[in-house]
Amino acid sequence: MLRASPRSRHLFPRTALLLALGSLLLALIPLSAEVHAAQRTGKSWSVGEPGHRRDGVSAVVRLDDTQGTVTLAAHKGATTVLEPAPVGLVTKSADLTSGLRLISRTTRQVAERYSMTTGKQLRRTFEATESRFSFSGTGGARLDLLVRVADDGVAYRYVLPGRDGITVLREASAFQLPASAEAWLAPYTANYERVFSATSASQAADGTYGYPSLFKVGGTYALLTESDVDGRYAGAHLVHEQGSGRYTVELADPEVTSPGPLATPWRTVVIGDLATVTESTLVDDLAPASRIRDTSWIRPGKVAWSWLDGFAGAQRSLPAQQRFVDYAAAHGWPYSLVDDGWKTVTWMPQLIEYARERGVDILLWVHYSDLDTAAERAEFLPRVKQWGAAGLKIDFMDSDAQERFRWYDDVLRDTARHELLVNFHGATLPKGIQRTWPHVMTLEAVYGAEQGNVPASNITALPFTRNVVGSMDYTPMAFQFGTRTVSDAAELALSVVYESGFQNFAGSVRAYRDRPELERFLEQVPTVWDESRLVSGRPGEEATFARRHGDRWFLGSVTAGPAGHQDVPLDFLGGGRWLVEVVRDGDAGLVRERHVLTRRDTLRVPTAEHGGFAALMCRQAPGRDTCDREVSRLPLTALTVTPDRIETDPGTTVEVSARYAVEQAGPAEDVSLSLGVPEGWSVEGDDPRATEVKTGGELTGRWKVTVPPGAADGGRDLTVTAQYRAPDRPGADALRVERTARVYVSPPGVDHVSSLPFAEERNGWGPVERDGSNGERDPGDGGRLTLRGKSYDKGLGVHAASEVVVELNGSYQRFTTVVGIDDEVAGKGSVAFEVLGDGRSLASTGVLTSADAARGIDVDVRGVQRLTLRVTDGGDGVDSDHADWADARLHL
Repeated sequence: MLRASPRSRHLFPRTALLLALGSLLLALIPLSAEVHAAQRTGKSWSVGEPGHRRDGVSAVVRLDDTQGTVTLAAHKGATTVLEPAPVGLVTKSADLTSGLRLISRTTRQVAERYSMTTGKQLRRTFEATESRFSFSGTGGARLDLLVRVADDGVAYRYVLPGRDGITVLREASAFQLPASAEAWLAPYTANYERVFSATSASQAADGTYGYPSLFKVGGTYALLTESDVDGRYAGAHLVHEQGSGRYTVELADPEVTSPGPLATPWRTVVIGDLATVTESTLVDDLAPASRIRDTSWIRPGKVAWSWLDGFAGAQRSLPAQQRFVDYAAAHGWPYSLVDDGWKTVTWMPQLIEYARERGVDILLWVHYSDLDTAAERAEFLPRVKQWGAAGLKIDFMDSDAQERFRWYDDVLRDTARHELLVNFHGATLPKGIQRTWPHVMTLEAVYGAEQGNVPASNITALPFTRNVVGSMDYTPMAFQFGTRTVSDAAELALSVVYESGFQNFAGSVRAYRDRPELERFLEQVPTVWDESRLVSGRPGEEATFARRHGDRWFLGSVTAGPAGHQDVPLDFLGGGRWLVEVVRDGDAGLVRERHVLTRRDTLRVPTAEHGGFAALMCRQAPGRDTCDREVSRLPLTALTVTPDRIETDPGTTVEVSARYAVEQAGPAEDVSLSLGVPEGWSVEGDDPRATEVKTGGELTGRWKVTVPPGAADGGRDLTVTAQYRAPDRPGADALRVERTARVYVSPPGVDHVSSLPFAEERNGWGPVERDGSNGERDPGDGGRLTLRGKSYDKGLGVHAASEVVVELNGSYQRFTTVVGIDDEVAGKGSVAFEVLGDGRSLASTGVLTSADAARGIDVDVRGVQRLTLRVTDGGDGVDSDHADWADARLHL
């Protein structure tokens, strides 16, 4: 088990000045003798980190004078981390992998200071030695090899003049690991959503592997990745043949084009002990500086994310989204994210306004193809900005091709112009993008919680692999979803162990409320850090991190293995006494324990199987019994209306009741309930009021509503409004929340199919839904039946292949309905509808897609005993085949 030690990457100003002067003199010294010697005999050149420590990082470039080939190796002190491996590339006009001659070599010192909006360390210092090796190839073709060496790694790139444009066919670039090196690798996919597995450099199976790839050579680690990839080039991955320690770079495209001079991405190796690797910012250090001058609008933070608590159905429900907004407001979380499905609703501006009144900003999911042209971006981005959305989650790019990186360039420029924050899903790996575009809060590129079964070994590998190179949207806290592989305390620890500018917490409101100590810790934990330290760990086994925000430290630990205990040295703390509050697994749930310790002490914490813990630390002071800080919060309230659906006849009276409850963070003050009814309808009952409703308290109301005798058939809303004030916001406007009871007035002489029992039913995905769309797998998770913007109160929501059988017994004359693909699938799906009477086809539509208008069906069913409503797929598979039998009526 590796135990990390503190380290500093900052040089004293005088040392830095001397190094800079020395490098300048080096650059000015004529190198003709060195170059001539290399041409005669072949030669190696060493590039060392600033300071040239004996145990430091260095790279060795060697030119073979016989073949004219160039190789690069990397060392950490006396350890050869990377053995010599080829460099060079092939363009359409030149083979720059052999026949090379050295023209010149210059060396300079790189020193940069910059700040980030996200990440493991907000303020950065980067110091490196850079050597430029200029080579001439066959026919005078020019290739410059830039090599940078810092105290945490080596990187190199190619620079080609190419005034008339360049087409790169392939790179010769490769990394040669010692055959016995331990390895943690994930198979390559363009969305990087694969599990990391332990193997060795030579025994890894034949195939392609994604960045970052981690190796251990003796006591030194090497993390392979790339930096500064944009539309000038394509992304890359590694190709390996079993039995060899060589990993060759392969581009995502068969060729890459540049209209002029080209600087390729940095082939990057983070080198050092495990602490150096995990704390490294080398990938960002190599990237271009920020292209956004004013970053004051960029605000990382915690996000309430509802997707894993209802999927698309929850995204189409205004009450469900308001519930997550209310939870965020009650716990000081600044954001709530509405995922795929919302684009078929009309209430998004209403939700955004509702959230802003409560101090919460809304983030919106969008498919990348909705933004893949300038015209689409020019229409969509100003519209959601005008609504008041704070940012976008952009999904399904699924490509490392140059064309896709050009799209990244365009969408990042345009979202920055509109001051919209960005979270990329289905995305490439972070390759310095968060330095260049600081409004990028996080990227997925991980086998994350959405998979529902992430092994504990992968959870403990990610801090040493994927998360090293940039923010990682793993979406933790999904207690209600999938198969749990780590304990509650370990899941909580991921809020510290994993770094992400947006922490999209994926729990349900009930799951959070069932874990009050978890709620309390999540209120306090930030999403950006002034300092990060690896305390201990080993990939796939254990990860314990300490991260500082201001004057408080947060500690997170997760393990993959049997129950036991963690011994955590506290030498990262400052002097004096510290209050340490630990949240760990107990016999009946999460428990909190307090200790007063110093940096000389070791914290011992019992852990469950695949367990862990989270902790918060602050300086001890007289009378202090917690490290918690005040959190801005509003009461978490719930308004329910019973019943929410009513079917009745003209001239009848129905009863409606409402319950307003304060669940957390009360009290609510000046509370009132009222009921609004359609014009011409009458209501009896008083509107209740209360000066105060405390946490755990409620206010209820009951009304009788009379439907006019001449009321036309169809649906109407009865609207209950709760109005209240929050004590923490004196003088602010009252808050309002509305819920509805939908009353459907039935026409005479009609039975709705959705109100009858089914003799038989089968459905391609989830149950047949009565009076709602198919939604997802669970009953009742769909929305209103909606075809081309028109909603229907009654009908069936199904998914191909589907069949519903109803016994008619010869009692009806006609069957009428309106059919089509439900709007909830947003342009997808294709199905065919067929109506059968006693096995005989009465009507069929042929294939209908989302682009087709809704189709009316009217058939004679006199004498029919069994009516069958059948939906088949349109011949292209059943993906998104959400079909509606809207307003399906049987006429007596």
